[in-house]
Amino acid sequence: MRIETAAIEGIVAITPPRFGDHRGYFSEVFKDAWFRENVADVTFVQDNESLSAQAGTVRGLHFQIPPFAQGKLVRCLAGRIMDVVVDIRVGSPSFGKWLSQELSPETGKQLWIPAGFAHGFVTIEPNSVISYKVTAPYSPQHDRGIAWNDPMIGIRWPFDERDMVSSDKDKTLPRLADLPGHFSFSTQQPQD
Repeated sequence: MRIETAAIEGIVAITPPRFGDHRGYFSEVFKDAWFRENVADVTFVQDNESLSAQAGTVRGLHFQIPPFAQGKLVRCLAGRIMDVVVDIRVGSPSFGKWLSQELSPETGKQLWIPAGFAHGFVTIEPNSVISYKVTAPYSPQHDRGIAWNDPMIGIRWPFDERDMVSSDKDKTLPRLADLPGHFSFSTQQPQD
């Protein structure tokens, strides 16, 4: 598997190799021992999947707070997305900074997002299907988020904001400046 470290510490892009012939390809997309040794020593406890029917659908920016903070391993099974992470670790040199990766089934690229980051994406193509592994189960009491269109963060989305579709919940998320310090860069430990 090919690993690319990102400009923000902790974020890793992973591209599994594919072995193909006239029938198609085969790829091992996840191996627990390899992931623990090369990326993060975590345990995944749940797999999630979402379908977004319309291009320009934005989901996020979401995260869970301790003790249910989640690391996520994200991949796109159909369509194409711009996957986005924002560093929300207080004291981090990259606090409030964002980065994005395009994910699609054609590339097979996956994105590892440890706890301490807000995560979201926008669909570039209709009928995009996202699959992601998480290191903690979903907990409504610990579910949080920040506004995907927060001007302080300044994410450069590929669509005009007026053309993007989001949930009512995501439209009411607070801005980064109003977010309590749920994560600390200096004291954050890997979540298992």
